[in-house]
Amino acid sequence: MPSEITVRPATAADHGALKAAIIDLQEYERALHDSRRPGLTIADAYVPDLVRRAAARQGLIVIAEEGGRFAGYAAGWVQEDDTLAETPDSNRYGYVFDCYVVPARRGLGIAGKLLAAMEAHLWKQGVTRIRIGSLATNLAALQAYRRQGFVAYEMVLEKRRPT
Repeated sequence: MPSEITVRPATAADHGALKAAIIDLQEYERALHDSRRPGLTIADAYVPDLVRRAAARQGLIVIAEEGGRFAGYAAGWVQEDDTLAETPDSNRYGYVFDCYVVPARRGLGIAGKLLAAMEAHLWKQGVTRIRIGSLATNLAALQAYRRQGFVAYEMVLEKRRPT
């Protein structure tokens, strides 16, 4: 039987676990799409960048723990765009940049707990919309996000130049 899942704000002591998670997430996504760089090449810069973005944009990084062990993280912030074709509330929204669960702990509702914590924080920042992105081929992530009430908003299609 799984231990209780707790979610809390990340601290500097979590940076090692975040780095390992980012490497794993990046390698998982590299298998899904060739646009992703190797995890080891980005991890050292990624954690401080995530911390900086969250701090600068009313954001938060949260850690999920199960029985005191790292089980995942999510990071997000308030994004402010200046798209003339969109309404003001659509130009200022919460953006969940990352949501990751340790592979062995997937399917236990951890992503839902992480997303709920991110939502609570972002709603408090006054946004009326929260967005999250995913690779189109990451069906597990898309399914988890839909379970939490996220629906398709906009799609980006890609075509590569023939070689």
